[in-house]
Amino acid sequence: MKKLFLVKVFLFIFFVSFCFVSLPNPVGAQEKVITLNFSNFFPAPHKNSKLIEAWIKEIEQKTNGKVKISYFPGGTLTPAPQIYDGVVKGISDIGYSCFSYTRGKFPMLEVIDLPLGYKNGVIPTQLVNAFYKKFKPKELDDVKVLFLHAHGPGILHTKFPVAVLEDIKGRKIRATGLASKIVTALGGVPVGTAMGETYDALRTGVCEAAMAPAEALQGWKWGEVVSYTVQDFSAAYSTAMFIVMNKAKWNALPSDVKKVFEEVSAAYPEKQGKLWDEIDKEGYDFLQKRGHKIIPLSKEEDARWAKAVRPVLDDYVKYAKEKGLPGDEALKFCLDFIKQAEKPLPAKAPAKAAPKK
Repeated sequence: MKKLFLVKVFLFIFFVSFCFVSLPNPVGAQEKVITLNFSNFFPAPHKNSKLIEAWIKEIEQKTNGKVKISYFPGGTLTPAPQIYDGVVKGISDIGYSCFSYTRGKFPMLEVIDLPLGYKNGVIPTQLVNAFYKKFKPKELDDVKVLFLHAHGPGILHTKFPVAVLEDIKGRKIRATGLASKIVTALGGVPVGTAMGETYDALRTGVCEAAMAPAEALQGWKWGEVVSYTVQDFSAAYSTAMFIVMNKAKWNALPSDVKKVFEEVSAAYPEKQGKLWDEIDKEGYDFLQKRGHKIIPLSKEEDARWAKAVRPVLDDYVKYAKEKGLPGDEALKFCLDFIKQAEKPLPAKAPAKAAPKK
């Protein structure tokens, strides 16, 4: 009886094991989830941060839960200047920051940050993606580029009134990357602070003014610590930004997941460009509700500012050529792109009336 019992136990265990192994997808087993983390320098409440949350949600939904992304806004995983290298080293899998925070690391893309006379946020965002598609800068070969964008017109926000160029001579003005050269060309003294540090720098007098798109008046609360916004559009710059993925992580993704990332990301430059214009308007409103003023420069004065910053463009071409890069071709591409983008659409010819019967 004891032997019979042991045989039955053995046969039962064998039968259960055989059934379990034979099942193509055992009961309760789940497909392995791909977990990624995302480092962003924008604070969580900022609308640019919210747009990225929407991007993350869309990726997760369209991969049917195969991808799960942990989100770290406000530089909590890696500080703004370290986000790109953090992606390369695998500290974060995906990162979002400004190229200008690591000056000299992206010489070709610095052309986007020049004072090219931007007038809205859609054009520089279209430009940086078209530029990347045409030139494929080698400086981005160590990451997978998901999409790029660039902010609306970078203009001057001050604690003092400005009517003419001479009013900013010797003033301490916050600027990063190539914007610091713009400040110098205009006669100011550049002060390098990241976006997250600038509110306190303005509040405490470390700087007396700052350069950024108008969205910073609300998105970064500068409207509480400045009194004027100067619309120097002919000297306006932008700042190119990246959303990139670690190359090894990208290469390890299944082809269907890669396809989702690329398809979802392709729609976001347009969304991002429109968002910049929307939040620039909100920034102006935030400033004016506090009794502060917007100062539009006259056509003649605006032309003076454009002339003052022209050497910055020429210096870039020289700098790029010294590095063996086609700086003149890059600058021409950008100026031609902006000129074409700003052309008004041709008026539609009036419809011809149908002949009378």
